[in-house]
Amino acid sequence: MEKQVFHLVSPIVRRNAAHAIANVPDGYRCEIRPKTRTLAQNDLLWSVLTDISKQVDFVVNGELVKVSPEEVKDILTAGLKRETRMAMGIDGGMVILGQRTSKMTVRQLSELVELAHAFGSQKGVQWSPTSLGRDA
Repeated sequence: MEKQVFHLVSPIVRRNAAHAIANVPDGYRCEIRPKTRTLAQNDLLWSVLTDISKQVDFVVNGELVKVSPEEVKDILTAGLKRETRMAMGIDGGMVILGQRTSKMTVRQLSELVELAHAFGSQKGVQWSPTSLGRDA
């Protein structure tokens, strides 16, 4: 049996999911979790991260520098969780561990975008139309 995903949006879909669970062979796993972020949310997030990356300086190794959108994401996801996780690099140095946004729920990604907008606005970022949810 191949992987099946049911988006629980109606009684018929719920019935189909229950039927699939009742008839699956032993040893399979069932997982019910919130929907993960949408592609539109992901596009908005990366637009916001890019705007911040181009306009805000961050302190890295004691110097004010521009960082990549990926590094902005790591900084903001650590801020969202209100924790900093660090690991020792394989050849020394420290590595800050960020959170994967692809695993975030719709709500969690909305919170991250809100945090990014608040942070960027506080730093004087001039938002591109796509970072405001508008077409370019």
